[in-house]
Amino acid sequence: MNPERRLFAAFPVEHDELLVGGVPVAHLAARVGRTPFYAYDRGLIHARVQKVREVLQGMFSLHYAVKANPMPALVAFMAGVVDGFDVASLGELRVALNAGMPSTEISFAGPGKRAEELEAAVAAGILINVESLREIRLLEGISARLGYPARVAVRVNPDFELKASGMKMGGGPKQFGIDAEQVPEALAEIGRCGLAFEGFHIFSGSQNLRAAAICEAQNKAYELALRLAAYAPAPVKVLNLGGGFGIPYFAGDTALDLPAVAEAMAALAARAQRELPAARLVIELGRYLVGEAGIYVCRVLDRKVSRGETFLITDGGMHHHLAASGNFGQVIRRNYPLCNGRRVYGAPRETVNVVGPLCTPLDLLGDRVELGRAEEGDLIVVAQSGAYGYTASPLRFLSHPEPVEVLA
Repeated sequence: MNPERRLFAAFPVEHDELLVGGVPVAHLAARVGRTPFYAYDRGLIHARVQKVREVLQGMFSLHYAVKANPMPALVAFMAGVVDGFDVASLGELRVALNAGMPSTEISFAGPGKRAEELEAAVAAGILINVESLREIRLLEGISARLGYPARVAVRVNPDFELKASGMKMGGGPKQFGIDAEQVPEALAEIGRCGLAFEGFHIFSGSQNLRAAAICEAQNKAYELALRLAAYAPAPVKVLNLGGGFGIPYFAGDTALDLPAVAEAMAALAARAQRELPAARLVIELGRYLVGEAGIYVCRVLDRKVSRGETFLITDGGMHHHLAASGNFGQVIRRNYPLCNGRRVYGAPRETVNVVGPLCTPLDLLGDRVELGRAEEGDLIVVAQSGAYGYTASPLRFLSHPEPVEVLA
């Protein structure tokens, strides 16, 4: 299987047309009513969740990181298939509560939480991952006003990094969490303030395709939590080891070896039963659960040839899908997998540049990509678009219409 076929393999193709949720992409576009749009295949999401559950065998609780994709319909769907949610803002908390997830199974992380966010979180009864002494002291006053103690865990900035991680969230100087060497002081403050301590959250990085690196980070995180537990004002009830599971975005990427990660996690779970018997182990995954189940669809408005190169100008672009344009963390720009939705693999083929309607050279979705020949009105599909797409993009840039989102 060539790389492009592998990256589109999750979606069936009939008569050379991509199917999403069992619906041909052109029919789906007609049903949506306009382009551009994001579509998320609930069947693919459910299959990924089930695959993770099968390898974890109940050893870890599976939480969904809402920041990956907070579309309300998708979050409501996830509420029925995962064990809990992790949110990073008051807005995400509202979406999570509206989706029907019990408040006891929601946690809240993020630096610089506002006082009103903390008060709403305490009132809702969710677990707050505190990231500074300031938050602890604010929670003391909020708990006193509301008449019951805030549920808290300490988000730890570890003294190690997740190697080969696309985005490092821990190790070294970071805005995230409390430095490991300062955690004993924070734990003493939690005890002094009378807050309801429940455990630790240690999230060292994201978008990692190397099983060995993830396993090493999880083992180090567990060892760190075990050392810090000696300073805790109460037994550890929950230990969130974060996520970091990556997905292949580009032709040369190799998918994560999930069974290898699960084997190491099983060994950790066995240790925890002996050493932290009251603790529930948690992993939180976002991109890994939804990223490969989403596509972004835009329509060709024009074909232009400029000095020997063909440009497909579409009604979508970087304002809708910043990551696919290469402007969301890529150091060296590489193309997301693209296809002509109604000529996925067939001939004739052509090498083109896929661009949007914005007045900037940054508005690039595909740089010299090979596609089935596309004419005006054809649909260009960008794969691996289920996470950090719509909400991670500058939607109001140049005041073009925003895309639609659908759960297929």
